[in-house]
Amino acid sequence: MLYRKEGFPEEGELVMCTVTSVQYNSVFVVLDESGKSGMIHISEVSPGRIRNIRDYVVEGKKVVCKVLRIHRERGHIDLSLRRVSDGQRRRKVNQLKKEQVCEKILEFVANNLKTDLKKLYKPIFEKVSGEYEGLSDCFIDIVKEKYDIKNLGLDKKTEEMLENTIRQRIKPEMVEIKGEFSLVSYAPNGMEIVKKALQKGEEMDGDFIIRYKGAGKYTLEITAEDYKEAEDVLSKVTKPVIDYVVENEGEASFTRIDKK
Repeated sequence: MLYRKEGFPEEGELVMCTVTSVQYNSVFVVLDESGKSGMIHISEVSPGRIRNIRDYVVEGKKVVCKVLRIHRERGHIDLSLRRVSDGQRRRKVNQLKKEQVCEKILEFVANNLKTDLKKLYKPIFEKVSGEYEGLSDCFIDIVKEKYDIKNLGLDKKTEEMLENTIRQRIKPEMVEIKGEFSLVSYAPNGMEIVKKALQKGEEMDGDFIIRYKGAGKYTLEITAEDYKEAEDVLSKVTKPVIDYVVENEGEASFTRIDKK
């Protein structure tokens, strides 16, 4: 896979990893998206007592982990396997699958133009990475007419072939709901309470993303095949977030953002 992120991930971020070594009380992995190394302590592999760590992980296995701590001076990353919910794991895997589809599109274009795939991929990824996490969201916006493919700076032949292939192979999500959390806690550990509340929302199933906006504001974006599914996800995500903040000396609300 060509998809790569530069530098260290953020604490709390979900990362796809490949297990490289399993020891008595720890698991060593490589982060697929950056090539950096990480470690999962046995206490973060699974809840409860573990008699044999190899019952859970073996060399070569792909696992989705949560970043706990980053020691930049040592280049060391502490990870957790047990703190990743089934819903979070599915969303991460789905995200990477979408990136693989985009790479196949570029591979098709490169083969037809008789050019090197990496030479085609790199400038395109660099162009979109300032606005998007990966290629998939950009390509979907091209289909939705929300992103002008001319911004990629490609020659006309490459641009036309890429756009035609994207439109043939990528179908955008049918429904999108957006909104904004307003979260504040007056407890001494208010920031940790808000962070924990958002984690409770992120543990829910569904195709959504929560982003920090600033000054206690967090945006929520949900995509689904129909409005019934989208509304169901909206209810499941917002309730635990709001309830947890209110229960811990805070104020919380969620406001829908209507499409213009």
